[in-house]
Amino acid sequence: MAFNWQIFRTRTLTAAVFVAVMLTGLLWNKWSFLILFSIIHFGCWWEYLKLMEKIHKVDFHPYLKMGMMVMGYGLMLWFCGPTYHINNYGLKENISLPVSAAGFALLLAGIFQKNKIELKSFGTALLGLIYISLSWGLMINLSGYVPGSFYLSDIVVQFRTFDFYNDLFPFLIIASIWINDTMAYIIGSIIGKHPLSKISPKKTWEGTIAGIILCVIVVGILFSSLQTDIVLSGYHFHFGKQTWFIISAIAAISGTFGDLLESKLKRMAGVKDSGQIMPGHGGFLDRFDSLLLATPFVWLYVQLFVK
Repeated sequence: MAFNWQIFRTRTLTAAVFVAVMLTGLLWNKWSFLILFSIIHFGCWWEYLKLMEKIHKVDFHPYLKMGMMVMGYGLMLWFCGPTYHINNYGLKENISLPVSAAGFALLLAGIFQKNKIELKSFGTALLGLIYISLSWGLMINLSGYVPGSFYLSDIVVQFRTFDFYNDLFPFLIIASIWINDTMAYIIGSIIGKHPLSKISPKKTWEGTIAGIILCVIVVGILFSSLQTDIVLSGYHFHFGKQTWFIISAIAAISGTFGDLLESKLKRMAGVKDSGQIMPGHGGFLDRFDSLLLATPFVWLYVQLFVK
């Protein structure tokens, strides 16, 4: 695959805007984080249902689509931690179930409309609860609100407006995906000769392997250079240097499979992009396909080996 400077320039400029928006949502505070992924949640769902309609050649009733999305949002809110409280009302304890119930009511209303319901298309559409809502719920769960500091060259850097540790693991996953995708694209464009899969012929083995290796090296060295200690309520937490190398590897590898999965869905639907939110980057699913699959695997590793 020949390297195209025009495409790369377009992708770079729009990516800069995208990165600015993402970083603001990630690092401003817990509510900006939730709002960011709420928008991403509904954007991914909308495009996923459009793909399902094209694949199965059906038209879901608007109530049916809204019901699935709202039910999924209730599932996502269930993973909100104890810091997501408003006047003693928790999003998990007091909001998640009513939102899910409202979504279920919309779903039932959609089922009993005149539109014919096909079991196969309906079942695959509902898989979005796992593919999208569960993944973003786990992303919210990884965002533990832990005020603290990190040490770099023996200088304590305190974050007041931006609580770095609030988004430590989400930031790590996203950084790994970005670096892996960028390096895989550049290296694959220059020296790639062997296609990785028929599903995505532009991806090459050379680019994929180089992207994963460079991602692990860059992210691992960057994060392991920080003395990541947290002291909270008398407890001392320390993340070993190997943690960052392992998580970056998990994110890069599973993210590659996430990209291939979405490419398979687009091929089945007969479309090039899942949507159009940014020039050169496609839609929500095109932007977050890798993250959708990487997040559950990283979450599982964190639960088993880190916390």
